[in-house]
Amino acid sequence: MVDQGLPGNPPREAAVINRRGILRALGAGPLAATLPDLLSATPLSKVKSRGSLVVGLYKDMPPFHADGAGIDVELGRALAESLGVAFSPLPFPADENMGDDLRNMVWKGHYLGYGPADVLLHVPVDRPLMEANPQVRVFAPYWRERVMIARNLEQLPALDSLAALAGKAVAVPGQSLAGWLLIGAEGGALRDSLSTKWNDGVEAAKALQRGEVVAAAGLASELQAVLRGDARFVIEPLPSPRAPRDGWAVGMAVKKDATELAQALQGAVNQLAGSGRLAEIFAKANLAWRPV
Repeated sequence: MVDQGLPGNPPREAAVINRRGILRALGAGPLAATLPDLLSATPLSKVKSRGSLVVGLYKDMPPFHADGAGIDVELGRALAESLGVAFSPLPFPADENMGDDLRNMVWKGHYLGYGPADVLLHVPVDRPLMEANPQVRVFAPYWRERVMIARNLEQLPALDSLAALAGKAVAVPGQSLAGWLLIGAEGGALRDSLSTKWNDGVEAAKALQRGEVVAAAGLASELQAVLRGDARFVIEPLPSPRAPRDGWAVGMAVKKDATELAQALQGAVNQLAGSGRLAEIFAKANLAWRPV
């Protein structure tokens, strides 16, 4: 008795005959030799076959990426070089949350038609995030970020608590963790003296550098990029019990099944760190790199 299959589908016997016929036809052409390779290709082998590493980069995230330059651009280029392929940057705007970014740039692709990338840089190495996104593999931390505040030593010699900022002009990007912490600090007592118009901590630090404010809050990378090495200013952790004490590490992400690619990229990061090149990449942006 022949299995007729599901309604609307050809009988199983016919399907087998059709598949065999297709394979016989393929056997006469060059595709037959490459078909097993196509079926068994891994993410790493696809990268090497294509000849380029597509690297997801956040737009407008200085000093890591802005206007086609920055730390993540240099790191992405170095990673591609380590694999012996070309660097193909894929800049994109951040979505509402990290889960959306991982979906759009790592494992599925954006509904507008771009992505996914082979690897996404600047991903928090955070266990709850990883558990909430089982489709991705997060690894290779290369920087530890912290919420910091920079101040003019002459105008503000000490800062033991946020209460000392009351009535003093402070620059902070409003749509940021630093902004959220300062706006809500001391029962909102600092709100009237905060300047929150800045897009990021780099802009806030430049306002401090110009003398428009006495302090500027933001991420360590943002403040260091502008003020590190200038003896007029000091950069220190934001004195708030609500700020993450040890900050958070950022690394990279690939699809969960991209094991070989992840191992190759991890090895590349290890080599860049050991050779001093990673420190050189950060130094170009005026950041002091340390092992994470």
